[in-house]
Amino acid sequence: MTDAGRGTGTGEGPEMAPAEGRLRYRRILLKLSGEALMGERQYGVDPAFCAFVARQVGTLHGMGVQVGIVVGGGNIFRGLAASARGMDRATGDYIGMLATVMNGLALQDAIERAGIPVRVMSAIGMNEIAEPYIRRRAVRHLEKGRVAIFVAGTGNPYFTTDTAAALRAVEIDAEVLLKATKVDGVYDADPMKDPNATRYETLSYHDVLKDQLKVLDAAAVSLCMENDLPIVVFDLNAPDNITRVARGERVGTLISAQTGGATG
Repeated sequence: MTDAGRGTGTGEGPEMAPAEGRLRYRRILLKLSGEALMGERQYGVDPAFCAFVARQVGTLHGMGVQVGIVVGGGNIFRGLAASARGMDRATGDYIGMLATVMNGLALQDAIERAGIPVRVMSAIGMNEIAEPYIRRRAVRHLEKGRVAIFVAGTGNPYFTTDTAAALRAVEIDAEVLLKATKVDGVYDADPMKDPNATRYETLSYHDVLKDQLKVLDAAAVSLCMENDLPIVVFDLNAPDNITRVARGERVGTLISAQTGGATG
């Protein structure tokens, strides 16, 4: 394990923030949904929102944080939804993987415009537009200060991009998996529908699986649990949230091996 490995980030409890100016997490994996890239649009990619994400990534990069990104494709195509309408599931999932490649290229452009070196790495071979995903090469990109965007999921049907994010995070020895959402953490009910919904400040992997909280799929949570990889679920739309997490501030919901609890 390198100095940037998970060991630095998991030795302290969630209540222990590092001293001013220090980083708690030096290598992160950021999971972005395809829907997030729509911004205010109903479909496709909003360049303005990509630029917003790129600015936050740029801040992290300036702090010395190594950043890997897994992006979904739900703003363009959802294999599971197509399967429900009669399409072969494997075919639908492969189309969804191609959608993640388009999103990855759009995000690459925005990050490059922010002056940050970036590489797109695909689990499906398409050498004209993306590098093949090779674990050692991905780690080398991060060590060289390049942002690595991982697209095409795991390269296999029947696996979600959440699972791909957990897999890539473990492979690159990330210290934390950041799950970006439209709400400020995990709730015991849908906060958009239930005004009495309570947000959890911390949760254990077991709680998420037992209560079937739908923040990530079970395969992704199980993979993180097996590798003691903490997950932070946070609101992407709030400025500086990603950098706050990197500093160890309490943002969103922390999912780890520790016992969970709701906020007051």
